Amino acid sequence: MELILQDKKNIFYVSDKVFNCNFNEALIHQVIVSYLSSSRQGTKAQKSRAEVSGSGKKPWRQKGTGRARVGSLRSPIWRSGGVTFAAKPKNFFQKINKKMYKGALRSIFSELIRKNRLFVFENFSINIPKTKLLVNKLNSIKIFDVLVVTEKYDNNLLLASRNLYKVHTKTINLIDPVSLVSFKHVIITSAAIKKVETLLL
Repeated sequence: MELILQDKKNIFYVSDKVFNCNFNEALIHQVIVSYLSSSRQGTKAQKSRAEVSGSGKKPWRQKGTGRARVGSLRSPIWRSGGVTFAAKPKNFFQKINKKMYKGALRSIFSELIRKNRLFVFENFSINIPKTKLLVNKLNSIKIFDVLVVTEKYDNNLLLASRNLYKVHTKTINLIDPVSLVSFKHVIITSAAIKKVETLLL
């Protein structure tokens, strides 16, 4: 499959097995749901009436006081009582097979190419970590709302992009399906896309 290097205007070849796959919406949805669910901390915790501090003594006798009957100071309807259906730590992990995950990434990359949302550069970098330089560079190629994927960690790009709302930078080993579909455009270096090809074949 042929891609064009935007900065060199040369033809760049990639594998059809990775970058020319059918769009599998159901698979992508399943992988994204799994990724987001597995990212949840699940650490929310509340105390039930059995766990809150307080005496187990009956506050007053059952009959004769004129007040409602009460059996515990730790009742959920009382102030400082326990929570009725107390939340407990929970693991939201959803297992996804490696083949499914790779298949979803292949489908996403293929769809990005089909919709002209993926741009390949031989080198995409700035000399100094200035946000204005990165904005000017993106304005010159008329690309906004973009995920920039590089092969190696680029400190200048990271520092320049972190104050921009719809510009994000990641290395190839940190890409995920959610990031790829969240941005309107994806800029990737030729070295990074070759690494993607190796990982997804």
